[in-house]
Amino acid sequence: MNDLENASLDITGETCPMTFVRTRLALDRLPAGGRLRVRLRGAVPLDNVSRSVRQLGHSIAAQTDHGNEIHEILIVKAPA
Repeated sequence: MNDLENASLDITGETCPMTFVRTRLALDRLPAGGRLRVRLRGAVPLDNVSRSVRQLGHSIAAQTDHGNEIHEILIVKAPA
């Protein structure tokens, strides 16, 4: 995949609902099948962003715990 199909977003400094708003805006810029790596802080943002992304039809390809409540999820954008 090229850079237009891959993106990353660090929202560790954001709180809900801005965590999902920023994630949604980043996903909107990607083509179908694009991948977005999101780094966030805390269980609540992790749950909210993951659930909201799935409700929109996208998938979570991977989830990593980096300690100190820092998590990273890899989102694959759904086909159009």
